[in-house]
Amino acid sequence: MESPPNSSPFYSSILKKVHLSPFLLILLPFIVLVVILYREEFRSSIFVQLDFRVSSQQHNSSSRIKKSKQKLPFAIGEIEEGCDIFSGKWVWDEKKPLYEESECPYITAQLTCQANGRPDKDYQHWRWQPHSCSLPSFNATLLLETLRGKRMLFVGDSLNRGQHHSLICLVNGLIPENAKSMETVGNFDVFTIKDYNATIEFYWAPFLLESNADDAVKHRIYKRVVRNGSIDVHGKYWKGADIIVFNTYLWWRSGYRFNISEGSFDDVKNIVEVSTEDAYRMAMKSMLRWIKENMDPKKTRVFFTSMSPSHEKSTEWGGEPNKNCFNETKMIDDPNYWGSDSRKSIMQVIGEEFGKSNVPISFLNITQLSNYRRDAHTSIYKKQWNPLTPEQLANPFSYADCFHWCLPGLPDTWNELLFAKLLYP
Repeated sequence: MESPPNSSPFYSSILKKVHLSPFLLILLPFIVLVVILYREEFRSSIFVQLDFRVSSQQHNSSSRIKKSKQKLPFAIGEIEEGCDIFSGKWVWDEKKPLYEESECPYITAQLTCQANGRPDKDYQHWRWQPHSCSLPSFNATLLLETLRGKRMLFVGDSLNRGQHHSLICLVNGLIPENAKSMETVGNFDVFTIKDYNATIEFYWAPFLLESNADDAVKHRIYKRVVRNGSIDVHGKYWKGADIIVFNTYLWWRSGYRFNISEGSFDDVKNIVEVSTEDAYRMAMKSMLRWIKENMDPKKTRVFFTSMSPSHEKSTEWGGEPNKNCFNETKMIDDPNYWGSDSRKSIMQVIGEEFGKSNVPISFLNITQLSNYRRDAHTSIYKKQWNPLTPEQLANPFSYADCFHWCLPGLPDTWNELLFAKLLYP
């Protein structure tokens, strides 16, 4: 047991050297106690700093930024420490959706499932609930203020275009009709919010690198070829963006080999075949290099959305052969469901390349939470670009789209996660 403060050597030495008034004698035990407590607090702060040094070596760059309390651009708060917002479950929510399909004229006919005859709406009423915390509620007013005077850009394929349209629909209701516009120019879809001097843009670049599928309209190419080291062909149009959201995956799904060109897309001698994983790694390296050379981490934010899963084979979730997402109105309830093994190799490439890089980039891991949502695809309820044959009409499974997602729907959740990582990293 420790001696009481008034019998300690420290207290005695002070009495011998200093003549104290009775008032100070009364206060002195309290003062000494404060000194002792402060000493313990100081000692604890040292341990905290040491713990920070150790833990910082075990986490990626984004974790180090958060622990050192450096405020990221656009951030106004923090999500609870230790909370993984991408690990959770789907819960029914009568307050969903946050907008109606009929209220948002910017959704393409490829994603307007209700207008194209889908009879059910349950897929619109699910909310993502992380296991150990809650997502900040999406606040359209706050997002618009964040974008004031800014340029927000989505870059990638049609799935990223769907997320772009979703975000526009989430803020659309707050913007007067005469204060907004949508314009398509080349590879750009640009939504302008005049009162905020802001834009929410989408740029079509399905591989990020230059490819023979870069025409925003006529890109139905059977033999897809990308050019190595060519990201600057598109990247010159991305410069100046304050927030960029990249994605690329769907168009890499061409089997085990991929066509890479070192010259002309038509020069067979310059085209080599590599594995999809090696080709995808090439794209990730190019993207990370471009970000490092062109984005200022003190002023800008960069996000990468992981692969959006498909539900083409019912056998993957215990269903019947030769069936898919068509007529699926309930989600997959197995929390361990992953889907096709081919996705794992791509996720591994992303993990390896991001892990080696010190480029500040926020990862939106939408893959696992989207895996459960076999119910949310456009299926047959979309605009058909070509007339359906009698054989197709007799077998809806043959033409169901199990890649894209209805709006309102799953991409709205992706944007709620994006909102959380942008403002509450």
